[in-house]
Amino acid sequence: QVQLVESGGGLVQAGGSLRLSCVASGRTVSRYAMGWFRQAPGKEREFVATMNWGGSRTNYADSVTGRFTISRDNAKNTVYLQMNNLKPEDTAVYYCAADPVNWVGSDIREYDYWGQGTQVTVSS
Repeated sequence: QVQLVESGGGLVQAGGSLRLSCVASGRTVSRYAMGWFRQAPGKEREFVATMNWGGSRTNYADSVTGRFTISRDNAKNTVYLQMNNLKPEDTAVYYCAADPVNWVGSDIREYDYWGQGTQVTVSS
């Protein structure tokens, strides 16, 4: 079993930045695809970004491309989401997800493990 714990969320003004972290425990996730998703109030959970286990392949939702960057430090069993130029529409609970394969992509149904989420609120 893999446990995922997100942190780094908070309240920020539009145009600001936040860095989310997701620390895994239970197993090393160096051979897990890792992803970030988000869920705004009243909306379905949606894909944000994903990375393969080696860090050589990434994919982003169109809405965050050029503003968000996913990265990972396998030595620390941690995945990050750097969020720049935040907009009010980025307000959501952000979830980290993992799957024990090299590449999953944006399909939410493919991820086996999920964190509890961290709240990000962007004020205008």
